[in-house]
Amino acid sequence: MYISNARPEPRRSALAALLALGLTVGIAGCSASPDADNRTTAAERVGPGGPFKLIDTKGRTVSDQTLKGKPYAIFFGFTRCPDVCPTTMARMAVLHKKLGTQASKMNIVFVSVDPEHDKREDVASFLSMFDAPVIGLTGDPAELKRMEKSFKIYVERVPLPNGDYTIDHTARILLFDRDGQFADTMDAKEPEDQAVNRLSRLINA
Repeated sequence: MYISNARPEPRRSALAALLALGLTVGIAGCSASPDADNRTTAAERVGPGGPFKLIDTKGRTVSDQTLKGKPYAIFFGFTRCPDVCPTTMARMAVLHKKLGTQASKMNIVFVSVDPEHDKREDVASFLSMFDAPVIGLTGDPAELKRMEKSFKIYVERVPLPNGDYTIDHTARILLFDRDGQFADTMDAKEPEDQAVNRLSRLINA
């Protein structure tokens, strides 16, 4: 599991610069997750996913049932992330474009793991950087915690010396089929053509 160890700072880079950084920042600042000792319980062997109910950037309720009918790629991050999150979303925008006419047959979902800071307007502003239709979600902190647990997303708030905080979190993209069942994971290191082919197979499955 890759962990993003992002430090909040002003968003200095343009989208083109993020794309130029490409795969090299996909695991920037990563560290091993707490369960990296390879001990696997029965519960951990069950795939990620489960019921949830959050709010999108327009204030509409989105649930696991809402997303059924199309496969989707979902990424958990936060809007003040300076590298891994914007790079991953920029990558997803590129893959969306490469899918061509198939692109409308799947959804891209971004879930904020920082409900204290990220209101729906913040999520909308963050996602406006990327040239792709993304369903941006936030919501009640308790509901987000339940979702993080069921989707097996590692999230840890890390205090900073200046009194602010950053968030360490899983930096993988999770893929789900049209029935809402977990299909696979993907990360920003995957070669573009390979990633496009995998998404295409998911769409046509």
